Amino acid sequence: MRYSRASRNTLPIILLSSLPAGVLGGDILSSNGYTTCVDNPDISVNAMNIQFDRSTRTVIFDVSGTSSKVQNVTGSIYVTAYGKQVYSKTNFSPCDPDTYVSQLCPVPAGTFSAVGNQTIPQQYIDMIPSIAFNVPDLDGQAKVELKSADGTELACIESSVGNGKSMSMPAVTYVAAGVAAAALGLSMLSAVAVGGHPGASSSSPSFVEVIGWFQGIATNGMLSVQYPSVYQSFTQNFAFSTGIIPWGDMQNAIDSFRSRTGGNLTDASYPYLQNVTIVATASGNSTGSSIFKRAVGNTLLWARDVTTSVNGTSATLGEGGNNSTSNGTTTNNSSSKAVHYVSGIQAYVEQLTVPQANTFMTVLLIFACVVAFITVMILLAKVILEACALATTLPKSLESWRKRYWWRLAKALTNLILLLYGTWTLYCVYQFTNGDSWAAKTLAAVTWTMFTATLAFFGFKIYSKAHQFKSMNGDASQLFENKEVWLKYSLFYDSMKKGYWWLFVPSIVYMFARNAVIAGADGHGMVQAIGQMAVEVIFLILLIWTRPYNLKSGNVINIVIQVVRVLSVICILVFVEELGISQTTKTITGVILIVVQSVLTGVLAILIAVNALINCIKENPHRRRRKDAGKSFPLLLSVPTILIFLSQKK
Repeated sequence: MRYSRASRNTLPIILLSSLPAGVLGGDILSSNGYTTCVDNPDISVNAMNIQFDRSTRTVIFDVSGTSSKVQNVTGSIYVTAYGKQVYSKTNFSPCDPDTYVSQLCPVPAGTFSAVGNQTIPQQYIDMIPSIAFNVPDLDGQAKVELKSADGTELACIESSVGNGKSMSMPAVTYVAAGVAAAALGLSMLSAVAVGGHPGASSSSPSFVEVIGWFQGIATNGMLSVQYPSVYQSFTQNFAFSTGIIPWGDMQNAIDSFRSRTGGNLTDASYPYLQNVTIVATASGNSTGSSIFKRAVGNTLLWARDVTTSVNGTSATLGEGGNNSTSNGTTTNNSSSKAVHYVSGIQAYVEQLTVPQANTFMTVLLIFACVVAFITVMILLAKVILEACALATTLPKSLESWRKRYWWRLAKALTNLILLLYGTWTLYCVYQFTNGDSWAAKTLAAVTWTMFTATLAFFGFKIYSKAHQFKSMNGDASQLFENKEVWLKYSLFYDSMKKGYWWLFVPSIVYMFARNAVIAGADGHGMVQAIGQMAVEVIFLILLIWTRPYNLKSGNVINIVIQVVRVLSVICILVFVEELGISQTTKTITGVILIVVQSVLTGVLAILIAVNALINCIKENPHRRRRKDAGKSFPLLLSVPTILIFLSQKK
C-alpha cells in the first residue's frame, strides 16, 4: 500500500489509513489506546488519540512522545484483525517522500508532539471493508516498531482497536428482564389458579427455570478464558440475574465501607475504574508493558491543519489555527488513562463498573433491596387485610393468609434463597479468595452459612416427612397429597413426579458445584472449563435418566436447557488459551454461542406467552371441582381484587 505525500507529519495517519477494523460511530474508525511493547524504550509515547471519519475522509490525530537523543529511525507497521495479520509494511523511513513524518526525521531529543487532521485519498478509504463499520465488538490491533539504523529496537507501540458498537446493550437487558418478569407473573398466576391445591404442578418454563438459564449465560462469561469481545459483551446483558447491577452511589458507599474495614482502594474502587481503560485477557496480564494509556478525544478538530511542538516550541503547519501545546505533552482536550488488565470474574464485573473487591457487597445490597421490597409488599397486603377484617368477614382463604403473614414472608424469602444459592456461592467463594475487607468476608461467611443452613433445614424436614410417610403408607406420596405438608415444603419439589421428590437435593448440589468451580478456579480457564463440563454432563445424564418433572413440557424444556449448557461449555474449551486455537475460530464460536443462546431465550419467551394464553382460556380443573362442589373460593391475592370483592360483598 502507498501513502499520499499529503499524509505527512504523523505516523498515526499511516497506521489508521491501513486499519481495517475498529468502529467508534457509524462512519468512524478509532484507536482505543496504546501500550508500549518493549522495555525501557529510547522513544516513548506519552499520548495518542486517532480517529478516522469515512464520510469526510479525514484522519484526526493527537500524538506526543519523548526521545533520549536525536537519531534517524526506520519503522514497521503490522495490523491484525481477529488474530490474523491483514497488513504489514516493514522498514520504511520517516524521511522518505511517501512516508514523510517531520517529527521523526530525525527524531528530536526531548519532547515532540503533533495534533491536527489530514484528508486521506479515496483509493485508500476504499480498501477498508464496509463490515468494519457495522459489526459490533470487532477485535483488532495495530503495532508500530521503530528501529535505529543498526537495527536496535527503539520503540514499540501497540494500539488496541476498539468498537463503538457492542453486543452489551441496555435494550437487550430490558428485554431479558421483561421475559423474567413475564415468567414470574405466569408462575404467580399459576399458583393463584391452583389455590394451593396439593399435587398441582407449575407450568414450564417457570420463573426459576428462566432465571437459572439467564444465570448460566452470565456465569459463562466469567471464566478465565480468551473470549472474543462480542461474546463477553453479550453475556453482560444478563448480569442482573446474578445480582450485578451497576449503581455508582452504591459503589462509592461500598468503597467507603471497605476503606474502614481493611480494604485497599488503590486499584479497586469505583473512581479508579472511571479513570482506566479496562482490557480483558485470558490471564489478566499483558504481553507487553503493564502500562496502557488511552487518549479520549472530547473535541473533533475539523480545521485542515497540523500543530506540532518540540521541547515546548509550537508551530502550525497548513492553514488555520489549532490547539497549540505549551509544554509539549498535551495538545488538545484529551486525557490519558492507565490500562487495567483483567480476566475471569474480575473482567466480567469491572467492565460493568463494579470493582472486583466490591462484588460480594454489591450482590448483598441488591439482595437486601429485594428482601425489603418483598417485605414491604407482603406487609402492605397484611395491613389491607387487617383493615378489611374490621369491616367485614374475609373469605377463609384470605383469613388464612392474614393469620399466616410471617409464614408467607418466610416462604417468599426461602424461595429467594433457593433461587440465588448458586450465584451466592460463587460470590462468597470469590470474596474469600479475592476480597480485602475483613467485614465483607465475615458477611460472606455468615450469609452463606445462613443460606446453606436454611436449605439444609428444609431438606432435613422434607426427608423426615418422606421417611415418616413411607413408614406409614409404604411411599412418600403424602408429600404431594397432605395439604399442610404441601403448603410448607412444596416449593422444593412442586414440579417433580411423586417418585422423584428427592431430586431437589442433586439440583442444589449442582448449583453449588458449578459455581464453586468457577470461583474457586478463577484464573485457571482450563480447570474451570473441564470442571464445568463434568458438572453439566453429570446433571444432564441425571435428567435424562430420571425425567423427573411431572409435566412432559417440564422434562423437555429442562433437558433442552441442560443440553445447551453442555454444548456451551464444550464451545468454551475453544477459548482456553492453552489450546492455542486461532482467534478467527474463537470469534466464529462466540457468534454461534450468541445465536444458540439467543434462540433458546426467544423460545422460552414464546412458551411463556403460550402458557399465559392457555391459562387465560382454559378453566383450571381444581377450580371447576370447587364449583361443582358448590364452594365459593375466589382467587383473591392482589390488592385491587380484594377491594373489588369487598365492594361486591357489601
